Amino acid sequence: MSSHTFRVAAAAVLCVLTACGKKENYGAAGDTTHGAGATASAARSGAGATTAAAPAAAPTLTDANIVFILDQANAADSARGHLATTKGTSADVRSFGRLMVAEHHMLRQQGQQLAKKLNVTPQAPANDQSEAQAKMQLDSLNAMPKGKAWDKAYIDYEVNADQQVLDTANKAHDAAQNPELKDLISKAAPVIQKHLDRAKQIQQKLGS
Repeated sequence: MSSHTFRVAAAAVLCVLTACGKKENYGAAGDTTHGAGATASAARSGAGATTAAAPAAAPTLTDANIVFILDQANAADSARGHLATTKGTSADVRSFGRLMVAEHHMLRQQGQQLAKKLNVTPQAPANDQSEAQAKMQLDSLNAMPKGKAWDKAYIDYEVNADQQVLDTANKAHDAAQNPELKDLISKAAPVIQKHLDRAKQIQQKLGS
């Protein structure tokens, strides 16, 4: 499968947060009052004012949702990295794969330990497809033969995915309610940025 297909798959993961990433309000429901006004034709005919239709409000993102999303992202990055250590032909790609395995495994463990400490059970947001998307991405990489094309497809995908994970982490930080969860995300962000920078360096060497 082409790297374009991988980027499409990655975009689906990020849309979970962009659709949900509003800061949670535990106390009051949001005010969604719509502006109502008469149209010119209705006013001339003496008809009543029409209420403008508005899109449904995006669901709030809970700390349980954030823990789930970040855990899935770390698991997926670690799994792809492990595959890169065996299918990569470039030494840089294999080294990057090892880095992804080690550091995303570490980040995942930290998230799971914090969730246990806070007694937060990870919960997928409504209509979440991240697990299915992660499997599709891994299956696609597994199906490709080893070689330079595989290395390039993997790194191209990781550049896009790491940027999206970084964006996701930033939005999750804003949405998180628990200060310890916010702190965990703040500490993880530089690690993800390092991965993105390294992936871009390898991408340039392979030929973007």
